[in-house]
Amino acid sequence: MNAIADFISLLLGLHVEPKDLTFLQISLRGVFVFAAALLLVRLSDRRSLTKKSPFDVILLVILASVLARAVNGSASFFPTLGGSAVLVFLHRLLAFASCRWPAITAVIKGKPVVLVQKGEWQRAALRQNNVAPDDVLEDMRLNAKNEDVAKVKVARLEVGGDISFILQSENA
Repeated sequence: MNAIADFISLLLGLHVEPKDLTFLQISLRGVFVFAAALLLVRLSDRRSLTKKSPFDVILLVILASVLARAVNGSASFFPTLGGSAVLVFLHRLLAFASCRWPAITAVIKGKPVVLVQKGEWQRAALRQNNVAPDDVLEDMRLNAKNEDVAKVKVARLEVGGDISFILQSENA
């Protein structure tokens, strides 16, 4: 058993200074970390790759940063992978809690903000969120296929940064 551990240590350069890692060791670390990252992301949540709310983006950025340290040897290999697993677990735990308690959802993910209500600009909300009316108009043309703000029942800045639109009905 000790021979296997020594072989893995030699292969991954576990007891080598980062500057002394060979091409093969860094490559094998990269392959191993890639497989571990794939597993961790699959364990985290499908949303972390699709929704990209700030809550999910933070996980991906930190996870990438931590795992890079395992590849380049600037941190201990297996403890770094373990720390990454803890981050994924924390993300899952907070996602679980936010699905059950709205107060936690508001803190972790934020709330959508109304930018246009019944065709009227909500100037304070625009300023508070650093959104220019031209940005809303651009998204309105691209996503709602509309150029007239008067036809917008509501436009919201969603927690993921997208702007959603509900147009007023023709009968209204």
